Order: sequence, then structure tokens, then C-alpha cells
Amino acid sequence: MAVLDIIEVPDERLREHSERVTAFDDALKEQVRNLLDTLKHTNGIGLSAPQAGILKRIILVHVPDDEFGERLYINPEILSKSKSRYVQESCLSVPGIEGNVVRCIRLKLRAQDADGETQEFEVDGLHAVCVQHELDHLDGVLFTDRLSWFKKLRLKMASGSNTGLSRAA
Repeated sequence: MAVLDIIEVPDERLREHSERVTAFDDALKEQVRNLLDTLKHTNGIGLSAPQAGILKRIILVHVPDDEFGERLYINPEILSKSKSRYVQESCLSVPGIEGNVVRCIRLKLRAQDADGETQEFEVDGLHAVCVQHELDHLDGVLFTDRLSWFKKLRLKMASGSNTGLSRAA
């Protein structure tokens, strides 16, 4: 088991699309353990495999003290959403930047576990928000892409091009 490096903007790998997981073998389980160790090491609440340089559709979410506990979602897909609102987000791959984005606070999703078994989940609150944030990573989308044009402009002017905003502003 290992703690993996977190990729940060402006690394272009963060803009790539991840591939579906098709092999549910020991190598996958090792990657999942490494991702879990990495998430625990960062004290974050979510991590996608692409943030660690693994271009596979894997996310981990662990919001302390929520009823859902630590969850692994492989090949996740949202089946339904409800109740959108503005939420404040930040990202391990975009350090030092925070902003308000619109996210749904209730989700129904389908995903596989490390053995390839398909399950459906209903999640809400911060857990649902985190799932959407991490799902975006699987498609090369950063939360900064979802900020208002004014916030993007302010960040770009204040920080230069090292904000992950090269495509967004």
C-alpha cells in the first residue's frame, strides 16, 4: 500500500477522460487500497483515480460523521438527481481555490464494488455533492469550470493561468 501523489493544475492529465474498469482483479484492489491510503493521508473527503494519475472510473468518498461511511464507487453513474443549491467547494488538485457551484444534494446512483458487483445507492447532503465533484474528475472537468464567469475572471486575474481555468474563462 502506498500514498500516491496528487496531480495539481495545470497538469493536463486532469482534463482527460477516464476509462471504464473492466478487470476486477488483484491489481484493481491494490489501486483501490492505494487510493484509500492517499485519501486518508490528505484529510480530504473525496478522491478520484485521475487525481492520482490513474485514468480509471474510480472514486472514493468519505465524509466524516455522515451516515454513508467510506464508499468506493467504480464505474459510477447518476440515475437521478434532486434539489439543487449553491455549495462551496475546493479541490485537492486545485489548492488554495474555493468557490460556489450549483450541485444537487440528493442522488441515486449505480456503481460497482471492487469485486465487480453492481449496487445502487441513495445519498444526500455533502456526500452527494462530493460524488458529483469526483464524477466530474472522471470526465476531465474541474469544479473551477462550474464557477460563475465573474469568479473565473477574478481568479484568473489574481492567480494567472495556474488556476485550472485555461479552458473555463
